[in-house]
Amino acid sequence: MDTTISLKAYSAEDAVVWDQVVRQSCNGNFLHLRSYMDYHYERFVDNSVILFRNQKPVAVFPSNRVGPAVHSHGGLTYGGLLFTTELGARDTLLAFNILRDHYLKHNVESIIYKAVPQVFHRQICQNDLYALTCAGATLVRRDASSVIFLDEGARYSKGRKWAINKAKKSGITVRRSDDFEGFHALLAHVLERFNTSPVHSLEELRLLSQRFPAEIALYVAEHAGVLLAATLVYDFGHIVHTQYMANSEAGRDLGALDFLLAEIIEIYRSRKFFSFGISTEEQGLRLNTGLIAQKEAFGARTVVHDFYQWTL
Repeated sequence: MDTTISLKAYSAEDAVVWDQVVRQSCNGNFLHLRSYMDYHYERFVDNSVILFRNQKPVAVFPSNRVGPAVHSHGGLTYGGLLFTTELGARDTLLAFNILRDHYLKHNVESIIYKAVPQVFHRQICQNDLYALTCAGATLVRRDASSVIFLDEGARYSKGRKWAINKAKKSGITVRRSDDFEGFHALLAHVLERFNTSPVHSLEELRLLSQRFPAEIALYVAEHAGVLLAATLVYDFGHIVHTQYMANSEAGRDLGALDFLLAEIIEIYRSRKFFSFGISTEEQGLRLNTGLIAQKEAFGARTVVHDFYQWTL
């Protein structure tokens, strides 16, 4: 039987089907579920679609529109085409042709495609990157992210070990917490020095933690009940990711964040990867050398987050 690839524009009544595809996909995770994506829906003009193979849903494309361009997706760190193993390489080529036809009909001129980094794949499958190349897309941005390969064991630098031991001797303790207010205040204070602010508001952090209590966890380092450092961990199953990290002035003096991260790494030691996120600025062209050096001192290595521009 000939394969037929079709699509429909996403609408709210498709949420159950959408989430089913994401959960079965090779490269999607809870960030792509509608209950996560839609927490800030009012900021974006949603242009998402669901793709079908012989009338069975096999892929979703989270996206939003900004003028003549579609982004996949402006509210997500990465996205692109999220697909199940039922969408083979040839089918993916057909899917990209269908995507092009659909968006051209709606006067879209280009698509900014944020590919899911391979370490976040549940099953490694890069059909989409091959199809992008065949469609004429070009790499326009590459961010450097830092990831620890956990099966290699601890590979901390001497300086990192010294800071961790200092924190231990100072009596700092680490625990999981629900003090999002204290965490957000500390994070805002830290980011203020760089003339920026947290991407998520306090209310959004609380909302997301309530929707995903098994996937989102706040860990804190304290001394005598005083918050010194904190990090928000996103748990994707085989990989965990530090969404935010914050360290107070007193925490820096005592090595609180180093100790906190070392403890969390041990908590998740049975996983495959521990992700620290990107250390690049200015559309990926400037490397924050101090930041990435801190991550590499924990034994992290660089993986890339790629952005493509597909002119339709």
